[in-house]
Amino acid sequence: MLNETLFVGSSALAKLAELAVRPTISQVVVVADTNTARQCMPLLAPHLPQGHRVIEIPAGEEYKTLLICETLWTELTNHHADRHTLLINLGGGVVTDLGGFAAALYKRGISFVQVPTTLLAQVDASVGGKTGVDFLGFKNQLGVFQQPLAVCIDPRFLLTLDPRQLTSGYAEVVKHWLIADAEAFARNRYVGVLGVDDWTPVIQESVALKQQIVAQDPLETGLRKLLNFGHTVGHALESYLLQQPGREILHGEAVAAGMVCEAWLSYRKGLLSERELEQIESFLFSVFVKVQFVGLETEAIAEFALQDKKNAGSVINCTLLSGIGQGVYDQPITLPEIAESLRYYHRL
Repeated sequence: MLNETLFVGSSALAKLAELAVRPTISQVVVVADTNTARQCMPLLAPHLPQGHRVIEIPAGEEYKTLLICETLWTELTNHHADRHTLLINLGGGVVTDLGGFAAALYKRGISFVQVPTTLLAQVDASVGGKTGVDFLGFKNQLGVFQQPLAVCIDPRFLLTLDPRQLTSGYAEVVKHWLIADAEAFARNRYVGVLGVDDWTPVIQESVALKQQIVAQDPLETGLRKLLNFGHTVGHALESYLLQQPGREILHGEAVAAGMVCEAWLSYRKGLLSERELEQIESFLFSVFVKVQFVGLETEAIAEFALQDKKNAGSVINCTLLSGIGQGVYDQPITLPEIAESLRYYHRL
């Protein structure tokens, strides 16, 4: 069951319209990137009050920075945005993460609504109250936990996505199955992205699972760490390639590669059976294109895991699987093990 601040379906934007005209709100400002300003604002605009403003930021992970936050804060200041301003973040994970972070810090916090437009943002990035920006090349190095006023998910936005973006978001859906829903994995592992005709039930099921976990551990001190499966190695790979011009990959592509690596680590540690590992690998490679890197880069990629937020001192903590649908968090792994898992992935 979804909580009362999260709306999924074609009526979600009507709920947003109700929030935007509350008498306590002084003005409405939309944050959109160059893509969503063009492709998604036409669907959103009819649900906003007259006089709303749009602040456009560059599109892409490389712009998820403090510098762009400064630009946003400057625009809000120039528009005389006060503490009763409502910020609406229209976009994928970059916009919802950055916009939420900017809202949490502006004048010590203003209300914001997430309107995710990618599958990845709809099932993961916009839900749970995590906000942040990248710093010094490390993913989400700066951030705060700040719950939005609402999350309004309209699957019609997915019609604006190219197949690569849609597939990238599917990685977070698969992650939810692998950590907590073996039945869903068994039911869907022969389907893939192209077999989905209606995304609404997929989104509702995935978001409900995430909300159930987040409700028990909102600040990620324990159980919520399950949601990081695939992200220790995945973030390291994504961060490394982000610093290599022309080799950047999408977040979901990195997470899919990370899930293969971390499933293999689970197998090597005796937590996952060989049959389960084969099932996971077979499904992931049937959906996601293999991320390309050379074997000599594995140690350099692994080094990025030293900045992972789940670490405790010098210990790299990872979420692994004790079976399909059974995630286990705070599993210590080493840099050589990460590098070895990347070499394993490279050989497949």
